[in-house]
Amino acid sequence: MTSTEEKLKERIKELTCLYEVTSIVANANYNDIESSLVSIAFCVKKAWRYPEDTSVEIKTGDYQVKTELFSSSSVFQQMPIKVFNKVEGAITVFYPSELYTLADFLPEEALLLQNIGIEIGNVLERKQIKENEQKIQRQIERNDRLSILGEITAGIAHELNTPLANILGYSELLKNRIQNEPALISDLDKIINSAIFSREVVKKLMFFACEMPQQKDEVNIVPVIEEAIELLKPVFAKKEIRHQFDHNNDRIYLKVDTIQLTQVIFNLVLNAIYFSPKQGFIKITLEEYPENIQLLISDEGPGIIADAEKIFDPFYTTKPVGEGSGLGLSVVHGIIKSHQGSITYRKNHPKGTIFVVDFPKSNS
Repeated sequence: MTSTEEKLKERIKELTCLYEVTSIVANANYNDIESSLVSIAFCVKKAWRYPEDTSVEIKTGDYQVKTELFSSSSVFQQMPIKVFNKVEGAITVFYPSELYTLADFLPEEALLLQNIGIEIGNVLERKQIKENEQKIQRQIERNDRLSILGEITAGIAHELNTPLANILGYSELLKNRIQNEPALISDLDKIINSAIFSREVVKKLMFFACEMPQQKDEVNIVPVIEEAIELLKPVFAKKEIRHQFDHNNDRIYLKVDTIQLTQVIFNLVLNAIYFSPKQGFIKITLEEYPENIQLLISDEGPGIIADAEKIFDPFYTTKPVGEGSGLGLSVVHGIIKSHQGSITYRKNHPKGTIFVVDFPKSNS
């Protein structure tokens, strides 16, 4: 074979490779990008000068694929993979160093490898765009549902307030009139307790629907949190759970509604207590930074596993029927959002969950 014929053959292989890679990218399944990368790697392997000894690796932050033939002692050509102009990985072609040198790579192969790196970057960019679009769409749909639910909830809460007040009022009157009827008094106590529980649910509904008026003041939130924790001491003792409150400053000022901040502490700590094992440990940490104030509440429970993205949705609960309304975390989320803050969670080590609440110092 003449030199001209050999060069022509190599150019045909390279053009065929680029065409195949472009087709793979155009028809990529964004739910299975790894399969597309594997196909690209084998296309590249076939296109190089000595395909029987060629190994290919494509490596990014999320993926790492290799062809079957792979030598740990190699000479190689490498090109970066950029996603939105940021290097996220590389595509590398190897020859065994005992058989080849860098001189065995063709200049045209370097250009081809560069173009393939660009194609891989393009498909990863499109994947990110698609995922972001889906995320935004889900958020829009969720906000629409919450908006409608908030309006319905506000109406329900207002409608229930009056009859619940009547039930409580008349039950107390009846209780005062039948002092000598222990059985009836016991039944009335059950009615009163059920009405009080229902009233608390209504309050949570109103918090969720943003119907509770806010009174924000610049206050030192350290004693507010200490007082909330003090009120929960009987609950800690009942379940034999240890707790600790740490703060990096005795005077941490924030513009908040102190009643709503107390509600946040109550809900998050009670949630931690509920899921904590006996003799467990709950840590509440308050830290002040230049731009924000962060509250962390950690437990040693089983952690958040199923339907994690739903935990802040109203009426969603993993507790047994009758033990939770599913409003606690959604109320917390609503209050924090109304203070321009955010709430997230992460794993605790070795087990459990840490809820992280961030309040910007500039909140109004």
